[in-house]
Amino acid sequence: MEAQTVSGVKSQHTGNTFHVHSASEGLLCLNSEQKWKQCEDYKVKFTCTGQFCSECRTRWFDHDDPTGNGDYEVLTDLLNIYPREICPHPIAIEVESISGEPASNTSDTLLSYDATYGFACVNADQGSRSCEDYRVRFTCPEEFCQVSEQCRTQWMSGDNPSEEGDVESLVQLLKTFPGQVCRNPISIEAKTASGISATQTGDTYLSYDVAFGFACINEKQRDKQCEDYQVILTCPSDFCQGKFSCR
Repeated sequence: MEAQTVSGVKSQHTGNTFHVHSASEGLLCLNSEQKWKQCEDYKVKFTCTGQFCSECRTRWFDHDDPTGNGDYEVLTDLLNIYPREICPHPIAIEVESISGEPASNTSDTLLSYDATYGFACVNADQGSRSCEDYRVRFTCPEEFCQVSEQCRTQWMSGDNPSEEGDVESLVQLLKTFPGQVCRNPISIEAKTASGISATQTGDTYLSYDVAFGFACINEKQRDKQCEDYQVILTCPSDFCQGKFSCR
């Protein structure tokens, strides 16, 4: 762990006495233990194991809305809803509002924010207002992605947003691309025809999961128009054998 003041002075040069200053616990400076009765304002940086810096990340998931008790994006629930899209033992979790604001930048009081449990924000803890609507994504061990990437389809687009919207359902893709799509995908990824990830377009999705596929409805969008999307599916490795090249 490294610590320095918000102005950039290293902690060992400030003259402060630290109650705690370690990688295992973090930093704790108590005003009552200082000669001048005032700690500096500090920021910290951690060096993590190589596995933590894994580039194996899931897509963003937004299962719950902050109606009722609050917004709960719990790992056990997400594993049941999105089977095989999330590793059972994530290394890390990221949380942001659906508008893209990191959870740490909001004024919400958070009940839980960890990779073991997931994320929880309780409306009752926010005073007179409700929690923001949040989404989460997980960092997984590299092995999770290595297995998942063994067998992927081509990018496919069987619909366009000219009428109700853009619907790339698994049922329709199986008919449009016979023999090229597995019936039990492990994961799905969507991007626009121009290559922009679906999570970066600002569109609201009706569906984005392996059970149904992808669906964007024009009427649900602020400008009443979905982007034109294409999807790629990750299949069990035995689907690739003898059918097409595993990627």
